[in-house]
Formats: sequence, C-alpha cells, structure tokens
Amino acid sequence: MMKHASLRTHGGGMTLRVQLILLQALIVAVVTLIAGVTAGLIQAHTVRDAYEDRMLAVAQSIASMPAIRAAMDDADPPATIQPLAEAIRRASDLTYVVVADADGIRYSHPNPSRIGERVSTDPSIPLAGEIYMGTQTGTLGPSWRVKVPIFSDESTVIGTVSVGILESEGVGEFTGYLFWIIGAMLGAVVLGVFGSAWVTSVIRRRIHRLEPHEITALVRNQETTLHRLSEGVITVDADGIITLANDAAARLLGVDAAELTGTRASSVLDEELLSVLRDGEDAGRPVIIGSSVLVARGTGARVEGAAAESTLLLRDHTELHDVVRRVEAADAIIAFRRRAGLPKGLSAETLERVSTALIRLPDASAAELGEALSISRVSARRYLEHLASTGRALRWLDYATKGRPSTRYRANEPLSTTATVSQTVRD
Repeated sequence: MMKHASLRTHGGGMTLRVQLILLQALIVAVVTLIAGVTAGLIQAHTVRDAYEDRMLAVAQSIASMPAIRAAMDDADPPATIQPLAEAIRRASDLTYVVVADADGIRYSHPNPSRIGERVSTDPSIPLAGEIYMGTQTGTLGPSWRVKVPIFSDESTVIGTVSVGILESEGVGEFTGYLFWIIGAMLGAVVLGVFGSAWVTSVIRRRIHRLEPHEITALVRNQETTLHRLSEGVITVDADGIITLANDAAARLLGVDAAELTGTRASSVLDEELLSVLRDGEDAGRPVIIGSSVLVARGTGARVEGAAAESTLLLRDHTELHDVVRRVEAADAIIAFRRRAGLPKGLSAETLERVSTALIRLPDASAAELGEALSISRVSARRYLEHLASTGRALRWLDYATKGRPSTRYRANEPLSTTATVSQTVRD
C-alpha cells in the first residue's frame, strides 16, 4: 500500500491522489476563470448601460425644459442656460452638460471660457433629430456621451444637448467592481481546491486507496480468473440475481455468458446446483448436466441467518470420469487375465488357435507354427513359450537341422483342457 504523504509512485509518476487534486483544481480554475471573465464583461456592459441610461434621461429632461427652449431665442442665452446646466450637472454627478444652438455654438460648459465656441465634436446626428450615444474625445478628453436634439414648438431642431462622463471615471467604477469579481474568483478557486481534496479522499477510500497500476493488476487478474480458467465461476447476490459469470460457466451450462449476468439464478440453474449454491459445499458434489459430469462447490447463500452473496464453482470432470472408467475396465481385464494365467500381451483367442495348431502339427517350430497361423514367428514363440512354461507343451532341441539346433514344441495335454481355459477367458 502506498504511503499517504507520497506524491509519486514507485515508477516515478504522480500518485492518483495528486492527479485527482490537480485535475479537479484545473477544472475549477478554468470554470472560475470563464465565469469571472463573463461576469466582468457583463458588469462592464452594465456599468456603461447604467451611465448611458442616466445621461439620456438627463439630456432629454434638459432638452424638454421650457426655460432652456425659451432661452434659445434670448439675446444672451448663456446667462439663463449656463446656471441651469451646471446645477443639473452637479446634481447628476456628470462630467459636463453642454447646450449648443443649431450652429453648434456652446451656451454652457463646465469651463465657462469655452462658452461661445463651437463644439469640438460633430453635432450632425442630433441636429438631424436623432439621438447619439457613444464614445468621443472632446475638450475634456475621451468620454461616454449622449447627444439629443432640442425641438421648438414647431418641432424643428433649434439646438442640441450633450451630456457625458469621462471614460476614465466609468472604467474606474468598473475596476472597483472588478476587484470584487477577482476576489470572488480566488475564493472560489480556494474552495474548489479544498473541495477537490475532499472528493479525492472520498474516491480513494472507495477504491481502498489503490493506485492505477494496482487497479490494472487487479482487473487483469480478474480477467484471467474469469475468462481464462477452465473452472466456471458464478456469483449471485442476496436477491438471487447473477451478478458475475465467466465464459467457462456459460460453456458448462450450455448458455451464452451475456444471458447469465442479470438473470435470476433459479431460471438458469437446475435444482441440484441451486442446492449447492444455497446450502454450500466445500468438498464438491458431482452433478450431471446433460452429458457432462460436473463437480460443484458453493459458499452458501446465508450468513448468520441473513441472505448474502454466494459463489458457485463448477469444474468439468467428464473427461476424468471417462478416463477413470477406462482405467477401471483395463484393470478388470488385467486382473482377469492374471487370474486366467495369461501374461500381458497374450489373448485367449490366439492362445486357443496356437494350442489347436500345436496338436495338429506336433514337433513344430515357432516359424512353422507362425506360418500356419499367419502370425509372426516372434508372436508364435511367445505363445509356445507360455504353453511350455505352464506345462501344457514340451520344448526340445532339434539337432537334425543345419547350423544351430532349432527349438520345437509338442502338446503335453489334450485339446479339451486348452479349449476349457480359452472358453473361461472369453467368459
């Protein structure tokens, strides 16, 4: 098991704990950054929209004031308009309020020396009877401004009202909001990191604090156990539903592995296998499934009287059963042959033929007898030697032949005795 304080695995890579924390922290940081940027953009538009709405309301109220409209035809318009414009500017906390005639000559300005001069920006839009809202650079610097026309009683444009605030003031107000947004973002990131650490701790407890390479090893081991071994494995939960079944189990039961998982055990297992699964069987119980002989072992489906998960193990003993049957049959034949006096490799039928031929051909050699029976000389000699060793044939050397003397055999008992033994072996 890895140490909790370790940041790297034995292979040199980062531990799962560090990887999860970093990954979640990265996600939190990216999401927070996106949310912060979005909030900043929205706040910037909100600040500007608020200023524009306020400037538009002030400009329209000035343009509709009867005193302003009447003063436009006075001999000295600034004498009436300048005090009103400055009072409204200070009350509205604006940078400037400029009233000009149809020729663009100022009747009011925060700097009284500018009165009587032509406006520094293009007044064509409000003089055309339309409202202008935007950013322009005037005598006081770049500013957000609103321009509206002043209409006479005959609905003709007789002048303009320009209201604005320095862009630096609007940006400064937005910057104040921005500090709060950045602070909130940093707080969210810190909380996200602590939350990531807590989630990582919960996840690691759920996976028993295993590292990825350890989890991989467990998965591979399970893969080997479930799908590469010849022994069938079936796991059933407390409700009797099959939760796990390997390929060997499906093959032994004659069903598809995909059909087993999620199926109720009672619908695919016969009564004997259900008994092993339910009651448990440590030593193993032989069970016949179709033409197969299986040995079933079970863990039991109840623990201290309560329903519990259980496992059924199946092992195919069909081939072993056949081998045992063949071995038992061979042992019986060997034992019978021993009881009948026949050594290994000799058959009763051939022994009967050799015994009969030896009576018909007395003093025959193994070669002569083999030729008469169409068997090899070696096989004929083995049977003749067996008859001679049991006293049923006589063996003697014939010196009449050229070269080495030959061995000849003669029957030493009636044919009926030999036939009786052969019949006994066949029975």
